[in-house]
Amino acid sequence: MLYWKVMRQAQALTVMLEGNSVFLTGAPGAGKTYVLNEFIRISKRQGKNVAITASTGIAATHIGGMTIHSWSGLGIKDILTDWDRERLQNTDRLIKRYNAADVLVIDEVSMLHGQRLNMVNEVAKLLRKSDKPFGGLQVVLVGDLFQLPPITRGGDPVDFVHLSEAWAELSPKICYLTEQHRQVDDNLLDLLEAMRRGEVNEMHEVALRERLQKRHPNDLVVTRLFSHNADVDSINQRYLQEINGDVAAYRMLTSGQAIKVESLVKSVLAPETLELKIGAEVMFVANNFQAGFVNGTRGKVIDFIDDLPLVLLLDGREVKVERHSWKLEEDGRAKAEIMQLPLRLAWAITIHKSQGMSLDAAEIDLTRSFAPSMGYVALSRVRSMDGVYLAGINQMALMMHPDIFAFDQVLRDESEALAYVTAECNGSDVAPDFVDDLFEGPSYDEDLLVRLKQWRLDRARADKVSAFIVAHNTLLEELARRKPQTVQALLGIKGFGQNKLDKYGSELLEILTT
Repeated sequence: MLYWKVMRQAQALTVMLEGNSVFLTGAPGAGKTYVLNEFIRISKRQGKNVAITASTGIAATHIGGMTIHSWSGLGIKDILTDWDRERLQNTDRLIKRYNAADVLVIDEVSMLHGQRLNMVNEVAKLLRKSDKPFGGLQVVLVGDLFQLPPITRGGDPVDFVHLSEAWAELSPKICYLTEQHRQVDDNLLDLLEAMRRGEVNEMHEVALRERLQKRHPNDLVVTRLFSHNADVDSINQRYLQEINGDVAAYRMLTSGQAIKVESLVKSVLAPETLELKIGAEVMFVANNFQAGFVNGTRGKVIDFIDDLPLVLLLDGREVKVERHSWKLEEDGRAKAEIMQLPLRLAWAITIHKSQGMSLDAAEIDLTRSFAPSMGYVALSRVRSMDGVYLAGINQMALMMHPDIFAFDQVLRDESEALAYVTAECNGSDVAPDFVDDLFEGPSYDEDLLVRLKQWRLDRARADKVSAFIVAHNTLLEELARRKPQTVQALLGIKGFGQNKLDKYGSELLEILTT
């Protein structure tokens, strides 16, 4: 089935910047990450506080955020007790975090349990003292429900996030991106779309069989994707040992709270000890656009200069690789930091850890696929069918979770209707490309700011102190911009703590609410 109307990136960005809670979705390569990054960039420039989170640590590092488990203060809890609720309500750090945020982003929501989203919704209402969904936060959910689902225990049914009460209450607008920017228009793109529709036919199976046991040219660098960690570790070590030469070992450097450091180490793809030799196939596991690499960039170690590896990229460029810093930040402060070369051996990687990468070529072993969507995730990492070298496949490999198909059609229909309305509002079939000048920077109510400054002056005279002791200009400007209407909202303002609330809270609320 062809969809006559698509949700373009510019249209999706329009809907998000209007302050709507949305589910930004689409196939791999449709531009979800690009749209999300643009939304975050523009929102921050407008002065909004964006909480950037993801369902897993690996996904969080890709977008420069933290896990929703950590940001929410819920950790690994599966349920909320009365004791938990009381503790959360008495945690000033969390109260300020929730009330300071304007937008909550959760990436890779396909892997988030519905119960987790319910708990975040409950805590947001509790700490923001509002019965609105998520306490009135704009919530941006990002992901593809055809990707790997939440982990289940035993025979428990999958706790899909879109079936949660929180999702229903939020009722996000659907932005379903359908343009394709990763795969070229060939058999692979057709196969992936057929898998999403549950319409894989003999033609698709023939196309895959043609790639089965297909040998890649010796001069072509490919990454091998496996379903299990054990396969990956053994292959990488075996290939490294087969190279003659000395080993250069790099230990990860860490600082911060031990439990936070442990969480951060687990969330990145860089190993705690990285062993390299000249000739080792490597993959970058971080983004550094200035240095010329992104997560998934492939290369080979060709030398060591000043004890650091020199990597020849596939496009012929050479990069001297220095240590990269990953930080776990909470409320603007680094709680843990690790430093390691942003590399890992790349003869093989697990399908799970490949999620979010784009590869020119991959040797894929699907003989031990054990979960729906595993084959889809692996195949969608590659840009074209010519880059797929299939080592094996089982019956599970092409399966998708059956409960997703019907809901995906609903998502497409809702997005199509929204795209039509958005295009009509712009007076054309396609929303215009965005120009940065259309979005003004932070603004505040000038009249309100004048009144706040007069209050500060009067209060400073009464207390016989300097005006800045009462409040800095930046605090007054933030008050005039955000216009908090409640005690909780006041506490969410940066620089406004309990002491200021006790001294000036009632006076300020009177000014702000009149």
